[in-house]
Amino acid sequence: MKTRAVVLRGTSTARPYTGSRPVEVEELDLGAPREGEVLVRIAAASLCHSDLSVVNGDRVRPLPMALGHEAVGVIEETGPGVGRVAPGDHVALVFVPSCGFCRHCAEGRPALCGQAAAANGSGALLHGPSLLTDAAGETVHHQLGVSAFSEYAVVAQESVVPIPRDVPFSVASLFGCAVLTGAGAVINTAALRPGQATVVYGLGGVGLSAVLGARAAGAYPVIAVDPVPEKRALALRLGATHAYDPADAIEEIRELTSGGAELAVEAVGSPQVMAACLAAVARGGRVVSVGLPAPDRVLEVPALAFAGEGKSLLGSYMGDAVPRRDIPRFLDLWRAGLMPVEKMHTGTLPLTDINEALEELASGRAIRQVLDTSGMLES
Repeated sequence: MKTRAVVLRGTSTARPYTGSRPVEVEELDLGAPREGEVLVRIAAASLCHSDLSVVNGDRVRPLPMALGHEAVGVIEETGPGVGRVAPGDHVALVFVPSCGFCRHCAEGRPALCGQAAAANGSGALLHGPSLLTDAAGETVHHQLGVSAFSEYAVVAQESVVPIPRDVPFSVASLFGCAVLTGAGAVINTAALRPGQATVVYGLGGVGLSAVLGARAAGAYPVIAVDPVPEKRALALRLGATHAYDPADAIEEIRELTSGGAELAVEAVGSPQVMAACLAAVARGGRVVSVGLPAPDRVLEVPALAFAGEGKSLLGSYMGDAVPRRDIPRFLDLWRAGLMPVEKMHTGTLPLTDINEALEELASGRAIRQVLDTSGMLES
């Protein structure tokens, strides 16, 4: 079948992206779902900073690649052996599938599944090679097993989680990446307890989801740090109790918390910000890093912070989430008014405006823009 999809053929840092236009919408051939795979009509796809990192080359991926990894849609067709979902089901897409049998899957950490990492890194799907080809017959790689900036996608059944049909697509689209990663870092990785002082550095979609997770888990105070005033204001509307510019943050945090927070979440992907987080937590405090820096970036921090001060630095990929467990419970928190993710929605655009959306994201003006990929958002 044919599908229109956003394709990246060469990385670019030439801005504005509205002029350089590093990605274009192309008509691709999409193969039918194989055993263990499903065809999804994409209803809404959100633009994440990880997508921008592929475009500018910070995250090295095989090209050409059909982009998009945070989305929601409707099952259109199932391949042989699929029993988890059926046509008509609404599903959130997950950017790390899992084999279910390796050591990490067995330990309840499916985001670290080695088989999934190999498939994602090669631009393939969990159950086989790419099913996308362009007009010249050349293979187009999948992004993180999803490639959701498209009208249709074939994905592994392990890449979808059923969701209730009454959840608006524009809301549900944020749960497969931003909420899993940000809220998961606080609730799963850090195991935050009520009343613990928490600071979040970086207020994009993931960082703001960490603010929501801290609020839902009963943290106090919840401190948001970002150089953009509008993002700090949004964090306060989402439940942060205090918000600071990075230039003033360390001093303000230490005064507010009598020496330092118990938890800091780094959602920037910057070694300098990781170091600032270590300085912002008290003795015995924890730093959880969810940002994705370029591979050549190096972290330099005082070694005595660990054994000498009892601080810890934890990595968190996809929020240490178990998607089939966590997406439903995070949606329940949304229903209860504790995760108003719709406040992060900064615009809805057609698929053809993808370069404009990339520029808005790169500029720092946008939090989560939603692409109406196939005209379903009004339904």
